[in-house]
Amino acid sequence: MTSPVYLTYKFGDQSEYCLCFGDRGSARTILIIPPLFDEMNRTRRMLVEVMRALADRGTCALLPDLPGCNESLACISEQTVSVWRQAVEDAAVQLKPTHIVSVRGGTLIDDRADKPIMRLAPVKGASVLKTMLRGRLVADKEAGTSSTIESLMAQAATGSLELSGYILSNAMLQSLEDSVPSPSCQCQEITLPEINGSPLWLRAEPQEDAGMSAAFAERIDVWSATCA
Repeated sequence: MTSPVYLTYKFGDQSEYCLCFGDRGSARTILIIPPLFDEMNRTRRMLVEVMRALADRGTCALLPDLPGCNESLACISEQTVSVWRQAVEDAAVQLKPTHIVSVRGGTLIDDRADKPIMRLAPVKGASVLKTMLRGRLVADKEAGTSSTIESLMAQAATGSLELSGYILSNAMLQSLEDSVPSPSCQCQEITLPEINGSPLWLRAEPQEDAGMSAAFAERIDVWSATCA
């Protein structure tokens, strides 16, 4: 089984981790931008299996931590969509991928590196935000608290708001609400049915889908081999 290596990239005054599978001398290196927030946690196992499969095919794969997420020491409340876009660009400059693959909310921050892009199930930032707000409403109701989307956004306007376990600033919420995947002439979009996939980001707990991972890796490998 291919073993992981942990690389780092510099962003501001921080060093951020990046998981790596495969030979760094490979002709192709895929930078994978995961979904955002709790969807990132639910899909990480699937993405790691995609990376292993790519490495077995001779293609290097990278999965960076975004500032404020996973092992990052940066404060999540100081992040915005534009900050994460810059972080992806910096990671690409330093780690030198040949291609980028993004999933769900990751498609909102994938375009600054000027590389060929494959997007799986792209989504608007407003949709990501709405899903997290609905989750907060459910949690508040279970805790015996009455809240609405309007009252939550009003609360955020005067400070920050906890959504899906993340303390998010009003600047992050506004940037997320306004974000859409940028059009790119180098972009190819694929859907879940094309890789016999399931929406793992909607599951209550992190899960895996071995068939989806294998099919996704094959699709990435074929695409990256033919896409300059």
